[in-house]
Amino acid sequence: MEYARKQYMDQLIRKKDNGRIKIITGLRRSGKSYLLFVLYRQYLLDAGVAEDQMVGIALDEIQNAKYRNPFELENPQAVGG
Repeated sequence: MEYARKQYMDQLIRKKDNGRIKIITGLRRSGKSYLLFVLYRQYLLDAGVAEDQMVGIALDEIQNAKYRNPFELENPQAVGG
């Protein structure tokens, strides 16, 4: 059974075109990755956003530690933009 997390999806959808990177914070194992990497990603695909227009970065992985710096995330070359 899948829980849609409607409240959080509505917030993400409302802020979709604000030009900002979306960062979700919360307790471990609370569904943050699932919300972004599964539910929101599927919403974007259904809305016509191409795969190559999305970048997903798991910040808890050591090779992505530098992206924990918000200034690094704003650099398009740093994240493959």
